[in-house]
Amino acid sequence: MSRTSMDMTRGSLKKQILFFSIPLMLSNLLQVLFNMSDIAVIGQFAGAMSLGAVGSTTTLISMYTGFLIGLSGGINVLTALYIGARNRKSVSETIHSAFLVSLAVGLILLILGVSTSRGVLVLLNTKEELIDKAALYIRIYFLGIPALALYNFGNGVLSAVGDTKRPLIYLSISGIINIVLNLFFVIVCRLGVIGVAIASIIAQYISAALIIRFLMKTYGSYGLRMKDIGIDRDAAAAVLRIGVPAAIQYSLFAIANICIQTSINSFSHVVVEGNSAATNADSLIYDMMAAFYTACTSFIAQNLGARKKERVLRTFFITLAYSFLMGLVLGVALFIFQRPFLLLFTSDDAVIHYGQIRIGVMAFVYCVSAFMDNATAAARGIGKSVAPTIIVVMGSVVFRIIWLLTVFAYFKTLQSLYLIYVISWTLTAIAGNIYFAYHYRRI
Repeated sequence: MSRTSMDMTRGSLKKQILFFSIPLMLSNLLQVLFNMSDIAVIGQFAGAMSLGAVGSTTTLISMYTGFLIGLSGGINVLTALYIGARNRKSVSETIHSAFLVSLAVGLILLILGVSTSRGVLVLLNTKEELIDKAALYIRIYFLGIPALALYNFGNGVLSAVGDTKRPLIYLSISGIINIVLNLFFVIVCRLGVIGVAIASIIAQYISAALIIRFLMKTYGSYGLRMKDIGIDRDAAAAVLRIGVPAAIQYSLFAIANICIQTSINSFSHVVVEGNSAATNADSLIYDMMAAFYTACTSFIAQNLGARKKERVLRTFFITLAYSFLMGLVLGVALFIFQRPFLLLFTSDDAVIHYGQIRIGVMAFVYCVSAFMDNATAAARGIGKSVAPTIIVVMGSVVFRIIWLLTVFAYFKTLQSLYLIYVISWTLTAIAGNIYFAYHYRRI
């Protein structure tokens, strides 16, 4: 182990998980803040129409980036498992195969995103006055997808070995550059949504280059060496076996959100803009909570590899408690400071009003998602990926679509639309926790 990595199989779990998660939380927070800076700059200096255009692409972008996050989860699990088992050869084979798999997936998603984005926006019932700018923004943004794939690969590897500080440093550097370029391209060059998209992809390539450069200079078992880069069939198959179901889950989850976005688009453009401003809180809170899910998967996988079953269960409960408290505290804070938060993105009172409607429903239920996501992360930590994906698809995708076609179709109110989240989270959490408990006993 290098001095930047962590042995997750020994010591106090409460302290280790917290120290592991804090840099991850800061990384996720910075990533959200940098993404929010795109929206804030657009909203303040390019107008409400540009704000609505960029906001209309959020769910579609999440579908593609979610696929990459899910894939990196497979890399994280296998790397942590082999490190816990002290199997250096399998660690190396996994990492070098996963590098090529990630790059290939990034290029495929780039082609799909650029070629299909406008058609998908049309299917989403994107407002006619927003669609041209939205399509332009998303096509440029997708040019950065290969870089995002490589960054997520590197982040998955470093998280597996317990090094969460280095991605934070790299993200800070690229994020600051992103903000500076945002301001320059939008205010000075007056490029609007084009400028924000260009700034985003430049930042993505910088962060990817930094993390890959570090892995290539690392001499440990998780170092990346050009001469060893290649596809080991067993290693690649193992990465795909765990990563692809997780990737599909994230993408299908985004598709369910696309259906929700389509329902939102059935209201006026002011409602769409208010929703776009308020949904920035989702990323902020979810991603802060997600640090503990990454910890859950990494710690469980390492301890499973080391055959320490009792630490597997303790990890599950500690990460659940941490993530629930984080969601509760941040949700209450959002409710208290909802207007100042929305003013970051718009000064239009009508837009703020509709943003407050969403926050009023969501603020106190974010914490419920911890029970669902932590169970899914724990199941992946013990190598189970297909069944958790099916559970999430049924509870948070199929159920949501049924809700939209029945309850929302009947009431046609924003409140009946936003309640879909907490109900689907609850149903999925019940099934997910039963599944993990069953398979934990069989370890």
